Amino acid sequence: VKYDLMEFFDDKKNWGAQEVKSGRSWKKEELRLKSNSDLHKLWYVLLKERNMLLTMEQEANDKIKLFPSPERIDKVEESMENLESVVRERNIAYHELETGETGERPGKVETNAFGLTYYHKMCEYIMPKHMNKKWHEKYKFYKNMYDRDTEQFLLKYREKLYLQKRRKRTRDFNHVIGLLNRFPDMDMEA
Repeated sequence: VKYDLMEFFDDKKNWGAQEVKSGRSWKKEELRLKSNSDLHKLWYVLLKERNMLLTMEQEANDKIKLFPSPERIDKVEESMENLESVVRERNIAYHELETGETGERPGKVETNAFGLTYYHKMCEYIMPKHMNKKWHEKYKFYKNMYDRDTEQFLLKYREKLYLQKRRKRTRDFNHVIGLLNRFPDMDMEA
């Protein structure tokens, strides 16, 4: 086991290689079978691997060379996301069993100054919002939410989203029609 700065770099045998063999990412089903201590250890292994890969990618970019097998970063990040979701599932199950609540930070859907909705995770503050003068000075424009300009913006924004969705649907339809024209004996179930 090495404990120096070379931990941030890949094995020397992989330096300059065109392709580096790597395994697949961890699946949620596999991670659910692991103990909490194993998941904790695996998280740090994945974290070190991700840091090493990002360092090697930056080094390759600095030297204007190709980074071998860049899909390794995606596999590590997918594994980390799966591990995090499994840990969150366990925490929610534990908190629901113990307290009857999920234990997740509460939140609510709010509207910003442009009239768009977003999910806001709540947190505790020393002073309540209605007593905080600095907060009111900073966010006083939120009081006049739906004026004519905001309504026009929302109308055009929703039209833009609708047109993007329609273009994608038309593009997908034309692609399928093109495939059917090129390959008339194609299996429709696939």
